[in-house]
Amino acid sequence: MNDNALASRAQAEIEELHRFFVGWFSGKLPKDCFQAQFMDRFDPECLLMPPGGKLLTLEQFSAGVHGAHATNSNFRIVIRNVVLRRVFGSTILATYEEWQRFAIASKPPENVRFASVLFNVAEDRLCWLHIHETWLPEAEYGQGKPDAFPGSI
Repeated sequence: MNDNALASRAQAEIEELHRFFVGWFSGKLPKDCFQAQFMDRFDPECLLMPPGGKLLTLEQFSAGVHGAHATNSNFRIVIRNVVLRRVFGSTILATYEEWQRFAIASKPPENVRFASVLFNVAEDRLCWLHIHETWLPEAEYGQGKPDAFPGSI
C-alpha cells in the first residue's frame, strides 16, 4: 500500500474514533457499542500519554471513557492536519490536531491537543498502539474566539 493510501486510512481511522467519542460522551451511541466501536480498535498493550502527562494503560483509558457515557451532550471535536510522518514496515506514525469544544473534563474546556499515534497496519484495519498528546498553546488557536472551533465531528 502506498503512502497516500496509508495517509487516507489513518485520517479516516482518527476521525472515526473521534466520532465515537462525540457520540459516546453525548449519549447518542448505545452502551452496547463500546467493545466494537472503541475497544476493538486498540492493541491490548496500547498506552495513552494525555496532555497532563500521566501515562495510561488501555485498561485505565477505557475505564475512564466507559464511565463517561452520556455525560456531556455539548461535546464537540474537530480533527485537523492529519499527517503521515513515517512508515516502518507494518507500523505507521501519524500526527494530528484534536480541537475540543465544551470538554467538561478538560481545562480549559475549549482546547487543542497535538497528538502523535503509532498504528499497526493490518489488512482490514489500523490498530492503535500508542498515543501521545500535548497541549497546543492557546495563543496558537485563538482561545475564546467564536470562529476558533468551526465545524465538528
